[in-house]
Amino acid sequence: MKVYLLEDVKGQGKKGEIINVSDGYAQNFLFKKNLASPATADVINSVEIKNKTLAYHKEQERLAAIEKAAQLKGRKIVLKARHGEQGKIFGSITAKEIAEALNSAGEKIDKKDIDLKAPIKETGEYPLSVRLYANISTEIIVVVE
Repeated sequence: MKVYLLEDVKGQGKKGEIINVSDGYAQNFLFKKNLASPATADVINSVEIKNKTLAYHKEQERLAAIEKAAQLKGRKIVLKARHGEQGKIFGSITAKEIAEALNSAGEKIDKKDIDLKAPIKETGEYPLSVRLYANISTEIIVVVE
């Protein structure tokens, strides 16, 4: 019997999925606990439409990330910091400051998406990777003066 899951069911599937289960399991457990409803033709059609629109939106996000990666590739972000004569910075530059500089330049980047292994503590140029989508990232250059 095909059922539409109204809640996540351990070992069966997640909310919104249509799965095949035995008639007894559906009648005696899933329906009684309001975990699922029978998968009618209308329900199946609406789930297919929802899945298609979700796939379309994900593809649009991916294409936007590819376009943004092309715009950001090799871009230099200049950050000014107080430093001593040897080039040591008083304090450090973290992913938060880099994200704020990118955001003030008009790019919407979260600090978690910047791949900074350790805070920057000296002046110079630092190539960094920025994740824009699941498998899409680009390189930027951070210049600390």
